[in-house]
Amino acid sequence: MSLVTALQLLGVVALLVYLVVALVRPDRF
Repeated sequence: MSLVTALQLLGVVALLVYLVVALVRPDRF
């Protein structure tokens, strides 16, 4: 796996985690 692909996957995972946290804990934002 190339570095670019790894960074893209990391970005997608981070975005999904951010969305889940925003939905579960809306008081944080």
